[in-house]
Amino acid sequence: MIRRFRLHDSHGRSSDGLKTTVTKQTQPGNEIVTIDIVLSQSMPRLSCVRAGRVLASIARPTPSPEYPVSKPLLLPTVLAMAIAAAAPATAHASDAEEIALLKAQLQQLQARIEQLETRATASPPADASPGAVEQGVAEPGSATPSVDTRGGLKVVSADKAFEVSLGGRVHFDAYAFDRDIAAAIGTTEFRRARLTLQGKAYGWDYKLEQDFAAGSNLDGLRDAYIGTSLFGGKAIIGQFKPYRSMEELTSSNEILMMERPFASGSGLFNGRQFQQGVGYQRSGDHYTAGLSVFNLRGANGPRNEGHGVAGRVTYAPINDEGRTLHLGAWASHEDVRLGSADIAAVANYAGRRGPAQTIAVTTSASGGEVTAHGLEVAAAMGSAFAQSEYVRASFGQQGGGDSDVQTWYVQGGWLFGGAHKPYKSATGVFGSPKVGADGQWELTARYDAIRNRDVAALDVRSWILGLNYYVNPNLRFMLNYTQGDNRATGDETGQYALRAQFAF
Repeated sequence: MIRRFRLHDSHGRSSDGLKTTVTKQTQPGNEIVTIDIVLSQSMPRLSCVRAGRVLASIARPTPSPEYPVSKPLLLPTVLAMAIAAAAPATAHASDAEEIALLKAQLQQLQARIEQLETRATASPPADASPGAVEQGVAEPGSATPSVDTRGGLKVVSADKAFEVSLGGRVHFDAYAFDRDIAAAIGTTEFRRARLTLQGKAYGWDYKLEQDFAAGSNLDGLRDAYIGTSLFGGKAIIGQFKPYRSMEELTSSNEILMMERPFASGSGLFNGRQFQQGVGYQRSGDHYTAGLSVFNLRGANGPRNEGHGVAGRVTYAPINDEGRTLHLGAWASHEDVRLGSADIAAVANYAGRRGPAQTIAVTTSASGGEVTAHGLEVAAAMGSAFAQSEYVRASFGQQGGGDSDVQTWYVQGGWLFGGAHKPYKSATGVFGSPKVGADGQWELTARYDAIRNRDVAALDVRSWILGLNYYVNPNLRFMLNYTQGDNRATGDETGQYALRAQFAF
């Protein structure tokens, strides 16, 4: 005799594609007996069918808070029906082998039912909120990583030991010049077009940033480092900005004007924004202290033996929700050695792509040194903001002697509608204001000056008026008018500049 037990749904299909079939062949020509256990779609009844005839049918109890229908109730019912249906077929079996076969069939049937119920329990509820997936919300204890797409893309493992995020920025500029003596050509350009990959793994942070507006290879490499917590602070290794100049360390997404002042990579540290080395910084609610040691080489620069060191400390004696007072000081020393490129201070006094004036140079052949010391003061009181730096630098000259360079600026802004410029205590710089549903307007101004005290009339100045409109936290439009004044040449070229900035 051949016996088959099959578990079906109410449509005659094997539930979830599973069948329980156990066959024992005795003598040729024996009767083939098939016993079906039929489970309806909603499980109101359980039926055993043999040869097209219902042998038994039992109504499944209706679930209620007091008596929920679950696996402990379902399994005995199904198994009892299987035994009852099989009884006529087994009445003629008297040997122990037939009994063992029946037990094996029932065990397989029980295992299949458990599999089906487990899968049904694991299925998500029909009314699960899709927003939970979009916002990266996982159930407590879940092994599923969280995904956050608000403003960018961020994935965090369930145990929070690993994470990765993808961001970027696009700054698109347009320039028009009010020409005077120097030649200048109005144009459009991508000032920045960066992609940033950062995250953490095994207790280490990492960041890799490429600026395609500067080049697709090493020319465009910006931050590229790994870092980890150390002695209450953070240590980093790779390419990054040395700890010097408040405005230099402020993100280009959050600087007040379209370009930085002369006491930064836009003047004093021209071409030396990012350097390769090691750095360490500690910070608290009211202070920061950082030190960096680096080679005088950017990612696309020549191999050389030049080296430098820079350090910065800041203190914010007032730092609460509506008021911040910032004080800071920094120092930088660069030693030109074999293979080093020339170090120069160059000022674009009428805005980017406008006329430029070289203020001082230390050549690679001179083997000289460039030393700078700076002081910072800034404050945000309600809607008002002001920031200033004063720097003295010396550029070593071939044959001895130094060129003494002095640069300083004062800039400020006013946020309409009572907004406040936030302070980032971890890095000792100011950020962008919060943006409401109606956007945020900001009026800005700056006066900037740099001169070589050892060369008569080698002095350039500029003043800038600006207007910023923050559409939302990711999108900002900027309008700047720059009036340049080169006292060495008498040129007073002006520039109108517009930027569309999107960061994510």
